[in-house]
Amino acid sequence: MRILEGKTALITGGTRGLGRAIALSFLKEGAKVAVSYVKDDEAAAAFMDEARPFGICIAVKSDVSDGEAVQGLFAKVKYHLGGPDILVNNAGIIKDGYLMLMREEDWDRVISVSLKGTFNCCKAATRVMVGAKGGSIINMVSPSALTGRAGQTNYSAAKGGVLSFTKSLAREMARFGVTVNAISPGVINTEMTGDIPRKVKAELQALIPLNRFGEPGEVANAALFLVSDDASYITGQVIAVDGGIAM
Repeated sequence: MRILEGKTALITGGTRGLGRAIALSFLKEGAKVAVSYVKDDEAAAAFMDEARPFGICIAVKSDVSDGEAVQGLFAKVKYHLGGPDILVNNAGIIKDGYLMLMREEDWDRVISVSLKGTFNCCKAATRVMVGAKGGSIINMVSPSALTGRAGQTNYSAAKGGVLSFTKSLAREMARFGVTVNAISPGVINTEMTGDIPRKVKAELQALIPLNRFGEPGEVANAALFLVSDDASYITGQVIAVDGGIAM
């Protein structure tokens, strides 16, 4: 029997990169999967074409920073798939820049998507999971939340907030049988890192003790473990999948 048989998972930002890898991994293990995305219809269509052979899935266009839109997202998931039993808050954006030059709208948007989006989705999910007396939530953070990174005050603040949010929510939800954990991916080979200049890539790789970038499947494996029954006694933790960059 596949380990997620009978469960429904929602992955935000799930049509590309890490979200896509996690969604496909969950599908292959028997989950019904919903992914949300904010604007790239072409990527959503490509994901659906790839995902359909593995199981039941839907893609829903929704901005997680909009509380009303998130309510609509969860209503669609419940109507089409039931649940969700699993939530992965993967949606996030990067708008890097040194603080003294950073535009206020770039600060606001990064905080709204990564931190407020996590709040919106967790609020909706916990209401479902408390009623079901169980569930799993994974919030994606970053080494920037643990060590900081020049030019990423907005992103570091957002992900640092998500990290603390995760630990507080884990304490709230433990008595209801709901686990809440975080994954901190390092530099992973996705569309985002594909645009990094070769020289910068070499500099980044030199900072990683394992001396390589990670693969999306390695992050998906960590997510699959955290939502499986094998991790039923793990909550409030941050699992770093980063090659040792933040140790």
